[in-house]
This record gives sequence, C-alpha cells and structure tokens, in this order.
Amino acid sequence: MRLAGFVLAAGLVAGAASAQVAGDPPVGVPQSAVVVLDRDALYATSRFGQRVLRDIEGAAEELAAENRRIEAELEAEERALTARREDMDPNEFRQLAADFDARVTTIRQTQDAKTRAIAQQGERAQALFFERANPVLVDLARETGALVILDRRMVIASADQVDITALAQARIDAVLGEGDAVIQQPARPAEDR
Repeated sequence: MRLAGFVLAAGLVAGAASAQVAGDPPVGVPQSAVVVLDRDALYATSRFGQRVLRDIEGAAEELAAENRRIEAELEAEERALTARREDMDPNEFRQLAADFDARVTTIRQTQDAKTRAIAQQGERAQALFFERANPVLVDLARETGALVILDRRMVIASADQVDITALAQARIDAVLGEGDAVIQQPARPAEDR
C-alpha cells in the first residue's frame, strides 16, 4: 500500500515537472511543487474581505447605537416606574416590575441574537469567499506547477518565493472584486461542485 502511494506521488511530481518544461512560467509566478498561502491575510486584504469588514462594522455600529437608545429608554422607564412606586399598591407595582423585567429579558435576547447574526454574516461571507476563490487557487496551483497549496500557518519554514498570497489576492480581486455580485448569488449546491 505504501508503494502504491509512493508511485502515485512520483507520478504527480513527474507530471508537474513535465508541465513546467512545456512552457515558460509567467513572470512573477513561482514554480514549485509546494506553495504556501496565508488564508487569513488573503481574505482580510482582499477587496471582498475589506467590503465585508466595512459592512459588518457598519452593522455593528448601527446595533450599538440601537442598544444605547434602547438602554436609555429602559432606564427612563425604570426611573418612572420607581417614582410611581410610593403611590401604587404593592401588588400592582410587583406586577408592573415583573412585566418590565420580562420585557428587558426579551429585548436582551433579541439584541444578543442580532449580535450573533452579524458574526455569522462574517463567517458565511468568508466561507463563500473561499468557495468562489477556489477555482482561482486551483488555476494558480496549475500555473505554478504546485501539487499542493499549504496554509502558511501549518508551515514551519518556507522560502518567500513559494508564498503566493499576494499573487492569489490580485487574481481573486480581479475575479470577485468586492463580491457584490457573488453575495447576491446563492452558493452552488454541493452536487454541482
């Protein structure tokens, strides 16, 4: 079984080597069986990632403003309820206070859900980015003669020449741009991939 894996790997390397001989590589494109890519930097510095970050920051700022407004309204309502306490029947006050507390709990849960939804929007956008960027990365692997692209975080040491992050970013930016059209399209179903 080990021999079959070795023969397969040797065949892939030989195929990559013959592909490299077939033509001169484009200028600035490293030629290596293994290249590395910084996934985090690729996403964060891409036009797509920058737009998503702006969108998320904007949504978070809107939510923070909404939370401050709600908090001010609830504090005013609580002060008004407390001021009325002296003139109220204790049972009536307890009921109003319990209703107020229940409403505060519901509002807090709603606002927490909005916070989670913003975080999930970022996670979904990043997953969509890499799904849509994958064909560009596959083409880049072919162009570099790479058999594998490794995440830079998993590599102990490498030569700078095999890092294709900047090249991949430029290519992905050219294809995806800020991602507006990509975000509008639903992700492809698994069976279409």
